[in-house]
Amino acid sequence: MFIGIMENKTSYLFSNCSRILVSIFATILLMFQPNSVAKQHPQCPPSSCGKIGNISYPFRLRGDPSHCGDPRYELECVNNATLLTLFSGKYHVQDIDYKRYTILVNDAGAVEDANCSFIPRYFLSDRNFRPTGLVGPDDFGSRPFNLDVETFRIGYFNCANAVSGDPRYAKVDSSRCGTREHVYAVLEPSYLDYRVKDIKVGCDLMAATLANWRRLSEAEKGNLSYDEIHRTIIEGFRLSWLPAICEERCGKGTKCEVIDESSGEVQCDTHFCHYAYHTTDKCEPWQKFFSYTRAYLRGVIFGIGSRITFSTKQLDNPVGLQYFDGGIFIGRNVIPIYLATRCLIGLILLLMLLVYKWKRRHLSIYENIENFLFDSHLNPIRYEYKEIKKMTGGFKVKLGQGGFGFVYKGKLRSGLDVAVKILSKSIDNGQDFINEVGTIGRIHHVNVVHLIGYCVERNKRALVYEFMPNGSLDKYIFSEGGSVPLSYEKLYEISLGIASGIEYLHRGCDMQILHFDIKSHNILLDDNFVPKVSDFGLVKLHPMNASIVNLTVARGTLGYMAPELFYKNIGGISYKADVYSFGMLLMEMASKRRNSNPNAEHSSQHYFPFWIYDQFKEEKNIDMEDISRKDNILVKKMFMVALWCIQLNPNDRPSMNKVVEMLEGEIESLELPARPSFYKNETKMYNSDMRSHLTSLVDSTNSYLFENITI
Repeated sequence: MFIGIMENKTSYLFSNCSRILVSIFATILLMFQPNSVAKQHPQCPPSSCGKIGNISYPFRLRGDPSHCGDPRYELECVNNATLLTLFSGKYHVQDIDYKRYTILVNDAGAVEDANCSFIPRYFLSDRNFRPTGLVGPDDFGSRPFNLDVETFRIGYFNCANAVSGDPRYAKVDSSRCGTREHVYAVLEPSYLDYRVKDIKVGCDLMAATLANWRRLSEAEKGNLSYDEIHRTIIEGFRLSWLPAICEERCGKGTKCEVIDESSGEVQCDTHFCHYAYHTTDKCEPWQKFFSYTRAYLRGVIFGIGSRITFSTKQLDNPVGLQYFDGGIFIGRNVIPIYLATRCLIGLILLLMLLVYKWKRRHLSIYENIENFLFDSHLNPIRYEYKEIKKMTGGFKVKLGQGGFGFVYKGKLRSGLDVAVKILSKSIDNGQDFINEVGTIGRIHHVNVVHLIGYCVERNKRALVYEFMPNGSLDKYIFSEGGSVPLSYEKLYEISLGIASGIEYLHRGCDMQILHFDIKSHNILLDDNFVPKVSDFGLVKLHPMNASIVNLTVARGTLGYMAPELFYKNIGGISYKADVYSFGMLLMEMASKRRNSNPNAEHSSQHYFPFWIYDQFKEEKNIDMEDISRKDNILVKKMFMVALWCIQLNPNDRPSMNKVVEMLEGEIESLELPARPSFYKNETKMYNSDMRSHLTSLVDSTNSYLFENITI
């Protein structure tokens, strides 16, 4: 069915386009044809009625054959009198002049009702013969009659009082009609309009008719009696059907004039030379060209307008010219189809360009990754995406997720369990992937997660790690997910392993590796609870001999980020930022709680590092309840090292090498550092505004677990 409809549409457009081409070709031929002769009319025998004989074209009597005469000039023969219907009124025809193209008519009441003929039977004014709008080359059609310019307007007024002193007001003797009203007849030339000041107060217009100015002598025009006015009404007034002759011989709407009254010869006015008036056959070839061009353009505008307005009202065809209709078809069908096709092609090309740009951009990302992996000579195995999908069993078991993507459990063909990290689609240039692969691929340390392989295939990127059965550290130090809390001895061993792993990143490779995201969630535990530093998406490689790192944006997680990442006046960004993060992590491991607790009972306990420092400051010998003396010493050591690591000034923090020594050393060798703070010159210990700001810097959305520590 759809194919049939398309075939019909195609055939319709083809036939119409063919018709337009033929029309254009015919128009070109018309431009060079010789001038055509006047239109010929069928020969009909003349008719007669009463004293009017030889009624011929354009006039016809009612009842004549349909092909005779013009319907606009139909006459009636009633009681041997010839009547012309004019604006719904019946007028007696007194004479028809076929040489000057005029007809003499008068009001029927003036002839048929002699006893009471002072009032015209029909209302007629020169305004009836005026066009309703502006006359121009685009006003199609012509009026049947024109009014003789030498015509009087006669108005009949019924006045409440008698009028005296105004010669224009001629008293009408109405006694013959049995009325005593004051009725007056007033004459004025038809080229003047009635003005309010010209009408007497108390006079109302009753009727109006027309009379011939030529019937009145110059002496009579100043002061006339009603008998003279009545005589002019009986003699009637002349109308001209010259417009119809001009239309017939010169073209529709074209003006002309009689140049020989003996023969009726007229001369056409070729001023318009307009397609709508069929006057182009009277034009020069170049005039024809512009006229037909205008016809097509006008039709095109009409067609486009109808298509825009979704209306066919303006497509009514008063011209009936093929070249005008052809323009309408072009504007309504051809141009919209052309524009729609062009827009569609443009849209398709734009989409293709965008897709090309997008592909080029992503191809450049893949090329960067490919070049990096090729030049780095990394040991990890490269897998295809279908292998990644197979080893995860179709991504069946999900271990976790984050801003990077998802982590799934998988199994290699050798039977070894692995964790597969599927990176989400990124808008960067693949730098996160390069950082993680390039960093972990070079690292071989017991406390850094081992990268087994990777996958880079178009926009699909994955990392294959050794599987950590015990998951991340956070669920053990905060007892989340029903996990069994670790002993303080095990936590101490884990903290020492973490410090060793970070120290290796800072000093064990050719380039200093800054992690920038040390937190409990990024510390993984194997089956023996050996810690592994993981998630190297935010790493920054830094030369060993340089001390300051240039960063455009802050990196890390709120609650673990060093203050210099926020406040540039504290000090430059260096590896000491990882030391600060480790200190915050160590504080949480020693207290088995998060560092910030806005729900604490005492305001001093809102930020735990401040609170624990105050406990150390007040009493050096801290004894923990429900733990052994050995565990108490380990906890104090971890607190003391953590307080050193979270110093505000980066220069006051120890290096990770020193941190390892402090953790391995004796508690007696450690001194209490300066009180930690977040601002320079901080004086108030528990300022409420300070606490509010500190609380906003940490992850306040997590649940908080506070265990009372008794000193």
